Amino acid sequence: MTTGRAPTGSGPWPYAVWALTRLWLLACVFKVVTVPGPDVTVDVSVIYRGWYEVLLTGTYPLDDVTWQYPPGAALAVLSPALLPFWEYATAFFVLVLVCDALVLGLLLYAGRRPGTRAAGAWVWVVGVPLLGPTVYARYDLMVTAVAVAALLAGVRRPRALGALAAFGALLKGWPVLLLVGVRKGRPTRAAWTSAALSTAGLAAAFALWMPGAFAFLAFQRDRGTEIESLGALVFHLARQFGWEGRVELRYGSMEFVGPQVELVSTLALGLAVLALGWLLLWRLRARLFAVRTPAEAAFTAVLLFTVTSRVISPQYVVWLVGLAAVCLVFRGTAMTLPAVLVLVAAGVTLLEFPVGFGHVLASDAWGVTLLVVRNGLLVAASLIAARRLWRSTVPGRPGAEAAPSVVGGQPSRVAR
Repeated sequence: MTTGRAPTGSGPWPYAVWALTRLWLLACVFKVVTVPGPDVTVDVSVIYRGWYEVLLTGTYPLDDVTWQYPPGAALAVLSPALLPFWEYATAFFVLVLVCDALVLGLLLYAGRRPGTRAAGAWVWVVGVPLLGPTVYARYDLMVTAVAVAALLAGVRRPRALGALAAFGALLKGWPVLLLVGVRKGRPTRAAWTSAALSTAGLAAAFALWMPGAFAFLAFQRDRGTEIESLGALVFHLARQFGWEGRVELRYGSMEFVGPQVELVSTLALGLAVLALGWLLLWRLRARLFAVRTPAEAAFTAVLLFTVTSRVISPQYVVWLVGLAAVCLVFRGTAMTLPAVLVLVAAGVTLLEFPVGFGHVLASDAWGVTLLVVRNGLLVAASLIAARRLWRSTVPGRPGAEAAPSVVGGQPSRVAR
């Protein structure tokens, strides 16, 4: 029987908390409130603005090795042109705020359906400000908005998931992983075909639009070990025992340079290959696909590739917050604990950057501790998520079946 009451957790509270926390983020990026550490808005006011000026001339930044992004990133960099009455950085921050609000609206709307809840919206409301002003001073939140929209649309429309995942991948690569958990059979064919056609069409359009659309591939290939990555902990500790390397600004981030750095970077790539191998094995073995499985698989995949990456920039954590939020939209999700670990990691990330970044650069006790805790939380979240995804989708015995899922208010037996 329908009572007419709103689902638990809805009502004005998510909007009110969102508004208060985002007011604080805006105060930080507009420098009304000062957060200790380096000025995180420089990326927008200097780097993005410089790329903006180059893009307006009709070419990608071919001579700038800090341009590390797929061709679609030009859309994010050029987006402040939509608000020409504001200065570039102001327009950029406002557009990120709009994307933030869009994600909240999508999560709250999805949380009103049968079999869903408002917990996902609360993860987003709380998780984004835990990262501090950096989250509004990068375009990663825009990409996350596309990923959230893709997963939520994919519940009923696999083709929409495929098209949005392709668009997101051309913005920043990682949304291609949204395709890994689509239910086998017709939904997979629909989503993957849509993604392939969208990728081909968009890539061709970007290549024809301006020269240098794929110059970023060479710049990415040459990157080393960034000082906040998991592999970097080796050198933070080695510095305590006289390691002769140093920290340099290379390819737009602070990287270690010196003996054995190339080896550690290669090992990180090896771990990423192992993560890919595990995902392929899971995909082959998985039989029980519930309505929440695409979100849980995407969350797990992005966790695995984040922790094995040669670079773990602070803004990367917003990807995980967004995917965790989608997972927690669904009742019965297995990803509650990994989502909580990601939220805690977001808070530690703010302490690491920008607040404690000087300590990280110096590899002192406080800086190393922050990195060990943050990266340790992400590793734990990755391993737990992978184990739970496997247990919930790979049958433990022949003939095992999944419980029915609720899609659009009707029970639906999931595919085996």
